[in-house]
Order: sequence, then structure tokens, then C-alpha cells
Amino acid sequence: MALINEHTHFDPDSFNSAVIGIAADVGKHDSGMHQHQKGQLLFAPQGCMKFALEHAICILPPTKAVWIPPEIQHRAVMTNVVAYRSLYFDYTANQCPRDIEVIDVNAVLKALIDKMALWPWDKPEEEMKNTLALFWEEFHVAERHAYQLPLPSNRRFAKFRKDMMQASFLPPDLTVIAHSVGASTKTVTRLFKAETGMSYQDWKQQWRLLKSIEMLSQRMRVSDVSHHLGFSSDSAFIAFFKKQTGHPPLSFMKNDETLSK
Repeated sequence: MALINEHTHFDPDSFNSAVIGIAADVGKHDSGMHQHQKGQLLFAPQGCMKFALEHAICILPPTKAVWIPPEIQHRAVMTNVVAYRSLYFDYTANQCPRDIEVIDVNAVLKALIDKMALWPWDKPEEEMKNTLALFWEEFHVAERHAYQLPLPSNRRFAKFRKDMMQASFLPPDLTVIAHSVGASTKTVTRLFKAETGMSYQDWKQQWRLLKSIEMLSQRMRVSDVSHHLGFSSDSAFIAFFKKQTGHPPLSFMKNDETLSK
């Protein structure tokens, strides 16, 4: 069976198959930092995952999937029940991308992922061939997204990076960070710009966008999200969200819900 639960021991690298799929409804869970020799496609048609790399975080809402190349340190965190789908690929396949990518999952790609996630782990490769060809065809034409947020790697920000993975985390004011790391606001600003390519204010706004997508995916009301993230009004939050994504919050989430069914 390709279904797993919290008691299942699973090591994708112990299988020689071209594709290994798993499927499960996962509640609160933290995978911890780890890596695989196989490439991985991670997808959750229901729920929202927070995905961490060594120096970046990513939000994975419904209808989005992330491709993780082999030997990339990563960590998946779920704070609510998630319909977890994961596909592990033998990286000798020429179709496998070389970089991390977040893609749209349309209805066809979703059906293929669901099907492959339930394949027996000893399925003959000859029986995979046609489905795999269609999967990669859909994968390579899917729209790409930038739902990643770079993190400062300087050792002085170690606690800051750790705190970010907490569900209750809110980015503090620049002066608070400066005090916690024992540096001036000017130094913190310079380090953030050098290590993330963004000013702290721009970084904080991008964090608010990713966090809002995570909270909306958990079916929180727009007014509650707006209040939690410190917007002056619901209309200010809606305007911010639309500017960043091209859609108002409710429209954005309805599109996700429609495509994930």
C-alpha cells in the first residue's frame, strides 16, 4: 500500500523504483530538516504546508506544488490537517528539474499526482511510462510562482530564523531585532539587504503575504487575518493582497478550492 500514517517508517531512498508515491491525511507535524537522494514533488490538495529550506521559507497552499531536487535540506511543517501527497523520483530521469520550483496544479496534474501517490511501491516501470510522460508534460507547462521568502544566514539571526517556524510568530520591529542581536538598526538593515536582497520592510511585507495565504488556507475570516497581521483595516489588507497576487483574498481562495476538488 502507498498510504502511510505517523507510525509508518518510510525511507524513499531505500526503493529502486522510478517513482515512489505516498498519500496520507497528516495532522500537526514537523518533519525536521532532512534530505533525499531522490527528487521530490510535494503537494497538498487540502490544507496548507509551511516549507523551510536552509535559507528560505515557502508557503504551499492548495493547488500549488513544490519540486525539491535531490540532496536539498528541507523541512515540512503542518499545523492543521493536510491532505499530504508526495512523489519521489529517480533523478536519472532527464525531465527532473535542477532547481526548486513552485508550480500551479491544474485538474489534470492533480489527478495524475493522486493516481501516482497511490501506486504500489513495487509497480513495474513499464506500467508507469505513459502516466509519467503525461505528468512531465503537464509539469513543464505549469505556471511558476515565487512563494519563497529568503532568510538571513548570519549567525546573529539564528533565533530569528528559529522563531519564524512557530505558528504564532510575527516579525518584530527593526529596533527589536537590533536589540536582540546586539547591533544597530543600520547594521541590521545592511545585513538583511545583503543576505536576502530585500530591505527589512519589504521582507516583512512579503512575510505578511505568505502568512495571509497560510491563514486563509486554514479558512480564517478575512477580518481575522487582517487584524492578526496588523493592517489598519480590512480594506487595507484586501488592497495589499490584491496588489501582490492579482486577486482579492476571497477570490484567490475560491480559485484554490474550485481547482482542488
